[in-house]
Amino acid sequence: MSDATAHDDAAPLPLIEAEGVSKKFAMRFADSRRYGIRDFGRISLGLPRRTELRQGEFWALQDVSFQVHQGESLAILGRNGAGKSTLLTLMTGRMLPDAGRLTIRGRVGVLALGNFGFRPGLSGRDNIYLKGIALGIARRELEALLPDIVAFAELGDFIDAPLRTYSAGMVARLGFAIAINVQPDILLADEALSAGDAGFAEKCAQRVSALREHMTLVIVTHSPAFAVKLCARAIVLHQGKVVFAGETPAATDYYLEKVANAPQTAPSVA
Repeated sequence: MSDATAHDDAAPLPLIEAEGVSKKFAMRFADSRRYGIRDFGRISLGLPRRTELRQGEFWALQDVSFQVHQGESLAILGRNGAGKSTLLTLMTGRMLPDAGRLTIRGRVGVLALGNFGFRPGLSGRDNIYLKGIALGIARRELEALLPDIVAFAELGDFIDAPLRTYSAGMVARLGFAIAINVQPDILLADEALSAGDAGFAEKCAQRVSALREHMTLVIVTHSPAFAVKLCARAIVLHQGKVVFAGETPAATDYYLEKVANAPQTAPSVA
């Protein structure tokens, strides 16, 4: 990852920069597997990814552009199926866009259900080290952070038990504790931030609020109230496209008036 700022005489670069980002999927698993093998072969040969729709494919995201600078907060509003989770996954680096460019500058923390990347056979403590190393954190720094992570997760002696013995709530608490305490440059979150145990969710929200001056925050949600509570700006996604961008109160008004109850059409498949 590159530095978050340019030369001293230039304006700071955005930590997140999406330029015409598009992502397509195949409706059928067999097509997805076949096209994936072909795409991997092209990438291996240094050839560009194919951007046109092939038979059975549809656009999950199309021509999405936005920027988020250091210390800013952005909500991505949309109904189920609007492309929010796809965009979040692209920002985590687990997928590549099929067209356009997505640039992430800085250390990324993720508060997203089902996206913690843990290994169930390892202990909670070992998963902390594994996750921290994957984020580029030195072992000495991880050792200094470990007591705060364990305390925040409220796991007690279970920190040395295999993750496969944890409940879903315990796994989520560990994931949240790591993401919040490694002091990321960028925090990506979904409804997981407000899900589960009410007391723990409130503790997460308070920590996020305390870190916002020094951290870029992006949340994906279909809850206008959640967006207004945490973010100054918002974009509205509808059927994979940005249909509104602006201050969060105006964006939530647009979402409620134009999108929330709009007829949902099936994706256009090639």
